[in-house]
Amino acid sequence: MTQSLFAPLRVGPFRLEHRVLMAPLTRMRASQPGDVPTALNAKYYGQRASKGGLIISEATQISLQGKGFPRTPGIHSDEQAAGWKLVTDAVHAHGGIIFLQLWHTGRISHSSHRPDGTVPVAPSAVRPSGKAYGADFKAYPFEIPRALELHEISGVVEQYRQAATRAKPAGFDGVEVHAANGFLIDQFLQDRTNRRTDRYGGSVANRARFLLEVLDAVESVYGASRVGVRLSPYGTLGDIGDSDPVVLFTYVIEALSAREGAYLHLIEPRSNAGLSDEQNLHLPDSAATLFRASFSGPLIASGGFTKDSAEAAIDDGRADAVAFGRAFIANPDLPRRLAIDAPLNAYDRSTFYGGDERGYTDYPTLGESSARAEAAA
Repeated sequence: MTQSLFAPLRVGPFRLEHRVLMAPLTRMRASQPGDVPTALNAKYYGQRASKGGLIISEATQISLQGKGFPRTPGIHSDEQAAGWKLVTDAVHAHGGIIFLQLWHTGRISHSSHRPDGTVPVAPSAVRPSGKAYGADFKAYPFEIPRALELHEISGVVEQYRQAATRAKPAGFDGVEVHAANGFLIDQFLQDRTNRRTDRYGGSVANRARFLLEVLDAVESVYGASRVGVRLSPYGTLGDIGDSDPVVLFTYVIEALSAREGAYLHLIEPRSNAGLSDEQNLHLPDSAATLFRASFSGPLIASGGFTKDSAEAAIDDGRADAVAFGRAFIANPDLPRRLAIDAPLNAYDRSTFYGGDERGYTDYPTLGESSARAEAAA
């Protein structure tokens, strides 16, 4: 059997020792008040770090305006940055590499997340279908978002730059710009949610302008080689969609390729971002296959991969690395398990979001599983 998952890979200035990446995973366990990472979060990430392994952090709000879910961490206060330093130190102690995923949820939010009760912002005042996650963990109908005024957009771009500026001394090796899953940047990209008639709407080039300005901002802090981008072509989360996704994402990905950033991270269309085990069989099989030719740098694929399908994606050139989500939740030593074909722990979906150490830091490694079995014998 091939071992392509365990060949080295150059990502920006970093040499990865293997291609089993930890995907960004929202877990809703930041301390309150203030959405601050803690020692528990540091333990969780440290458990999953490996020498030369790349971890992409959970989605992290760049501002209070960008918050959309309860107990998600931020990177817009000194306390949050100090909390994240605990995390990065824990990852680096194991020889790991960690990028911070920068997140503004846009219209996929609720007014309860802001002390002044202001409604979410978006490129256009288009209400999503479905339910919002309120500050109390309860579901509420989505509100009609407020369309950002033209003069406000540069201020949101500045929020990204400030977030990157805080991330650097917090110890992050790079950042990933979250432009997927129906959140703010995706809302600007796709014409179901972008109805603007100014320089940020209409043509594909105009709709991509916001993403490229955000990249200019964060690259001014980290340099292009330490900045990755996550996209979800054909994704449907957040009631997102576009009339011609091939044209849109070919343009965007070619623009990203020209920047020579750290990597492109594509979510496969049928994965539902790990939020459901159901697949939409009407969507294309693979975004990586569709857009591989448009991107010359490292391409990370994620969404429902097994070891065999990940190795196949790397062997046939669709991807250079694969990001695993739910398998990493339940298996802190996932790269080792995959390398030796060890059995995997099953994950507990009921503990994915919110809570304490249960379903978070109590999944055993192989050594711990063996010790428990011997003790029970």
